Amino acid sequence: MVTGGRARAWLELVRGPAALTVPGDTLAGAAAAGGVPRRDAALALGSSVCLYWAGMALNDWADRAEDARDRPHRPIPSGRIHPAAAFGAAAGLTAAGLALAGAANRAQLATATALAATVWAYDLGLKHTPAGPVAMGAARGLDLLMGSAAGGRVPRAALPPAALLAAHTTAVTHVSRHEVDGGSRAAPLAALATTAGVAAAVARPGADAGTAQGCAAGYLLTAAPALARAARHPTGDHTKQGVIDGLAALVPLQAGLAARAGARRSVPVLLTLLAATRRLSRKVTPT
Repeated sequence: MVTGGRARAWLELVRGPAALTVPGDTLAGAAAAGGVPRRDAALALGSSVCLYWAGMALNDWADRAEDARDRPHRPIPSGRIHPAAAFGAAAGLTAAGLALAGAANRAQLATATALAATVWAYDLGLKHTPAGPVAMGAARGLDLLMGSAAGGRVPRAALPPAALLAAHTTAVTHVSRHEVDGGSRAAPLAALATTAGVAAAVARPGADAGTAQGCAAGYLLTAAPALARAARHPTGDHTKQGVIDGLAALVPLQAGLAARAGARRSVPVLLTLLAATRRLSRKVTPT
């Protein structure tokens, strides 16, 4: 029987609140493809969530020695989850993610394979190198492309939104490198500049510009205030909040990308997810 405490430990391990930002990748990708079969979209979403959870579990397994020093409350160093169980979960979830993608079509499986390889490379080698934030950004971009591949191919129209999502994620990942001790003004300032540029790209004139512009404003209002505070006062707590709000900002960004592609009905769904992400983040940290 899984106790409440054990369930919470696993929720912390896989970053439960942050996982709520994953469905928007699939929805934005499907919108960029001009709509995809519902079955394949559902398989893409399931694959995406599995690979995200796998990456989070593998991250904590790879960082268990570092976390024992800097984050002893995390599930592995606190003894609530055994390292072998975390690694087994990462491997099993990766296999499940690839199987779900393969059940859809070859393009989706190929994109999922590239995503899984990027996740494992990041966690096991690239994380502490200059390439780490770029790899994390690439993973988010690939996740959107997997949603677009639910139609049987990756359309060219999906590349610009994937690039915007990757740019935001890369910037926030740079900030996250300082969330334990703080001290960096450059990273949150760079993230602020990136956020402004991404918002401008989403809000530019085009299809359903009104909805997209509203989402772009929501994206800025979600990410910018905490990043600005982290830039002014780069303490560990302010920096961590900048990362948390930067993750939450993925949802209105995804909504704006979906709106620009004509999928206006996705917007209220994603904004509901944003509210759920914020509520859960008050109980379980997403970083």
